[in-house]
Amino acid sequence: MPSTFRIPRKELTGLYGRAIGWYARRTFGQVPDSAYVLAHHPRAMRAMFGLEMKVGRWRSLDPTLKTLAEMATAAAVGCSWCLDFGYFLSREEGLDPRKVSQVPRWRDADGVYTDLERDVMAYAEAMTATPPTVTDEMVASLVGRLGSPAMVELTQMVAVENLRSRSYFAAGVQSQGYSDACEIPLATS
Repeated sequence: MPSTFRIPRKELTGLYGRAIGWYARRTFGQVPDSAYVLAHHPRAMRAMFGLEMKVGRWRSLDPTLKTLAEMATAAAVGCSWCLDFGYFLSREEGLDPRKVSQVPRWRDADGVYTDLERDVMAYAEAMTATPPTVTDEMVASLVGRLGSPAMVELTQMVAVENLRSRSYFAAGVQSQGYSDACEIPLATS
């Protein structure tokens, strides 16, 4: 489904815009629709891409847990673009496609996830709920199994994914076909 662009699509212009376009085509095969929305506000675009570059260098949390948390957040928000792009990135990183593809229906996917992975996705959903439904017990359990640095990273990744998912959903950015290159389709219900 093509993006509806509630905020109109704007071409990438100027040196920075062209650099973003070149990098995106080279890295992802196409320019993410989110860039065409952010192009309206060059400072916001630079800030978001700068944040993404910094967040991408964090290494305290296991990459599979990070991806499952991000995708559980995107599924809870309803951002089809974030799920699509997240699945594509996870495939490029060599993560288990069976696990990643089932995130939208993780509660019903028997035998796919470990208890820790399920707890991470439940935490992501609890953080994403409005108001949040995170409990002391939930956090204590995860800190005990992950350690404090990884728990801080998990919390921040869910917050960053909420920023992405909510803003792209509101802007009308929808699945762009990134996951079409993957061998296992995303679960939708």
